[in-house]
Amino acid sequence: MTDLSPTSDLAAVARALLDHSGPIVVLSHENPDGDALGSVLGLTRALRSLGREVIAPMQVPRFLAFMPRPGELTEGRLTEWPAGALAAVLDVDNNDHVRVGGADLSVFTGPVVNVDHHGTNARRADAHAVDPSQPAAAVMVADLIDLLGAEWTEEIATPLMLGLVTDTGSFRFDSVTPGAFRTAARLREAGARLGWISDQLGQNPRTYYTLLREVLGSLEFLHGGRVVLARVDEAMLERAGSAWEDVENYVGMLRNAEGSQLAVMVKDFGERVKLSLRSRAGVSAQNIAVTLGGGGHVPAAGASVNQPWPEVFPQLDAAITVELARVDASR
Repeated sequence: MTDLSPTSDLAAVARALLDHSGPIVVLSHENPDGDALGSVLGLTRALRSLGREVIAPMQVPRFLAFMPRPGELTEGRLTEWPAGALAAVLDVDNNDHVRVGGADLSVFTGPVVNVDHHGTNARRADAHAVDPSQPAAAVMVADLIDLLGAEWTEEIATPLMLGLVTDTGSFRFDSVTPGAFRTAARLREAGARLGWISDQLGQNPRTYYTLLREVLGSLEFLHGGRVVLARVDEAMLERAGSAWEDVENYVGMLRNAEGSQLAVMVKDFGERVKLSLRSRAGVSAQNIAVTLGGGGHVPAAGASVNQPWPEVFPQLDAAITVELARVDASR
């Protein structure tokens, strides 16, 4: 990044984008969810409608492949940064280089703008807007598009609606604000295809169900049923004829277990573990994830730990124990 003093507001991000004459590389986090993809597509389409050169590298998971048009995104990671580029990082802390997907931001020396709604964001960019009160980055990107002066179309509104729907659990989470409903209304007025999004998201490949048998076989109820945990490893994927991306939606299913306050989905890669956490009833998934070197929101967070699962589990269980004790003491 450059040595400019960081500026913190959405208008500054808009000015940086409008004033930049070179290519704009739009990025989000690895293993993108609906909010990451929707935010990237919404901003990319808006900038291109304004005549800007935009490169958006992203490996889209199968369950979201219905949204981008063919060739609209660059598959995989950039091998080199284009000359004179500006990086726009959405829905992830730009200083968390390991989590930024699509390009190696640690070697980038150009200007960076950052729009994010995670409270753990380090807030370091040439221009940034970080608002943890927002239920989805897509809400902030919608406001950014207004500031850019782009004309609203169905093609811009639909991916942002995807981001809003997925990060709010179809408007079922406590994170939903009155402003989120107002944004949804604006997107719908612009033609966002809400019914189509819901239908597409409701479809699962056959391997989702074959892997589900394996997941349920690993199921554990811990801490008197307050915690529900499941794990997937390579052998389970092979038996199910499945892939890692089929695992993404299981943590939400686990969270629905009656009496549970925390759901943990473990991706066991052997020498590395990735944890997806979902919580309720005052339990902070964020606190647990931060203890393990991760981050996220209070009800939804995650962490990657470069140790095998037998070594990670005691650390995870200790962090859960501390968090449950905190919740109990506050009652």
